Amino acid sequence: MWAIILKEFRELRRDPRTLAMLIALPVILLVVFGYAANFDVSDIPTAVVGPGAREMASRLGAPFDVVEIDPAGGVSRVRDYLRDGRAVVGIVTGRTPAVLLIDGTEQFGAQAALRAFDRMSKTVRAGGQQAFEVRILYNPGLKTSWIMIPGLTGLILLFVGTLITSLGIVRERQAGTIEQLAVMPFRPLDVIIGKIVPYLLLASLDMVVIVLVGCFLFGVPFVGSIATFSLGAMLFLLVTLGMGILISSVSQNQGQSIQLAIMFVMPQILLSGLIFPVSSMAKGVAWIAWALPLSYFIKIGRGVMLKGAPLSSLWLPLVVLAGMALVALGLAVARFRRDLAPNVRAGPGRLDDSGPEEA
Repeated sequence: MWAIILKEFRELRRDPRTLAMLIALPVILLVVFGYAANFDVSDIPTAVVGPGAREMASRLGAPFDVVEIDPAGGVSRVRDYLRDGRAVVGIVTGRTPAVLLIDGTEQFGAQAALRAFDRMSKTVRAGGQQAFEVRILYNPGLKTSWIMIPGLTGLILLFVGTLITSLGIVRERQAGTIEQLAVMPFRPLDVIIGKIVPYLLLASLDMVVIVLVGCFLFGVPFVGSIATFSLGAMLFLLVTLGMGILISSVSQNQGQSIQLAIMFVMPQILLSGLIFPVSSMAKGVAWIAWALPLSYFIKIGRGVMLKGAPLSSLWLPLVVLAGMALVALGLAVARFRRDLAPNVRAGPGRLDDSGPEEA
């Protein structure tokens, strides 16, 4: 028994990836998620418009972070701010009572704003003044399912695109068929595309089913453009599929592939804004959140499905996802070309650097 124990320790020592998964990764996840796991929103982006905008902005304290002041604006301007994601709360002055508009897709920010304005309204009424007229946009009932379904759509696509695809090339390596790919008249890009297309089609079918079930079963509205949503979903899928192929190409077996895929997927569940609002995270952790593709797909999904946001309002997350897709696919092709090179030089029936292959 002691010999078996020593043997297992020696094997762990020879496998630094597994050792890192057992020791370093839990500590990193605890620190990162400890800062991220926070439902309290301390800064709510706020736009104040109307004749008394500057005076109202000066009266606002925490948790409101005034990002726009426009004395000439009105309700339509505030709607644009909320639709484009530039603000979570908008106040329209110059009316009796002042109009308070809240973005219902930012559930925790909306709830924090309502609590703060409830306290403010009590003070205003005590002074003999009229309180605010509150309007919650895009998710009037603050239903959790409405904001979760677009995010869960991205999460399911992330699992399908990364976990399933990551087993592709490593399966070829374990089966010994990667040498056959090397001697065939295929470029590395051809092989990558051949690996991605079937999963892309299956994931696209999954996406349609998920969205339809979410809309019909949970009553989630879809008020925006199907074309814009499809564009964002395709770019997001290309990122996840590219990362799946890249993970597969750097793994020696399916166990390593699954470990790396989980390391890629897990942070996105908690740091993308799906569960915890990004605005409540520490600044250092928030930077990590905006480096994750799921964060941008959630903005696209909620923006299109709930807000009806046009393409012009979502150009930034779309461009970021396009850049991530190019990087992921480029790295996957480069890595796979490097894997094929030794097999091309010394593949079955070919000559390597040392001369003819022995019979």
